[in-house]
Amino acid sequence: MRARSSLSEHQREQLVGLFEQGMGYHAAANALGVSKCAVRKFCRRFKLHGRLCLVEKPTKQQYSFEIKKEVAERHRAGETAMDLAREFGLSSEQLVRGWSWKWRQGGDEALKPKPKGRLKGSVAPKPLSEEEKLRRRSEGVRKFVCEALI
Repeated sequence: MRARSSLSEHQREQLVGLFEQGMGYHAAANALGVSKCAVRKFCRRFKLHGRLCLVEKPTKQQYSFEIKKEVAERHRAGETAMDLAREFGLSSEQLVRGWSWKWRQGGDEALKPKPKGRLKGSVAPKPLSEEEKLRRRSEGVRKFVCEALI
C-alpha cells in the first residue's frame, strides 16, 4: 500500500477487476464501501496506465525544465492532459495540469527548479578586540561630554 493512500493493496486489486468488467468509479466505490474520491483518482491512474497502476513507482521523480515547458505548451495548445501524461510517462494527469497552471501564472521562471533548503543567513560578526572595545567606549564618553557642555 502506498504511504498516503486510503486504499489497501487488496482493495486496489478488487477495483482493477471491477474497472475491467466495465464498472465506473462511483459504482465500484459503493460496491467496496470506500471513498469515492480515492477511487476516482485510482480510476484515472487505471485509465492512464492500465494494470500497471498496481505497481509501486519511485516517488518524487524530478523532471527537467525542458520537459515541463514542452508539456505545458502542448497542453495550452489543446492536447489533453491524459494523452500528454501517457506520452511522457508521467504518473498522473495532475502533473500536466499543475505545470500548465504554473506556466500561465509565472511563465518560464515558474517551471525552473527552485533552490532547496533554507537561505543562508548573514555571517555573525566576529567579537571585538579589547582595543576596539576601549576605543568605542572612549568615543561614547567624548560624545556624552561634548553634548553635556553644549
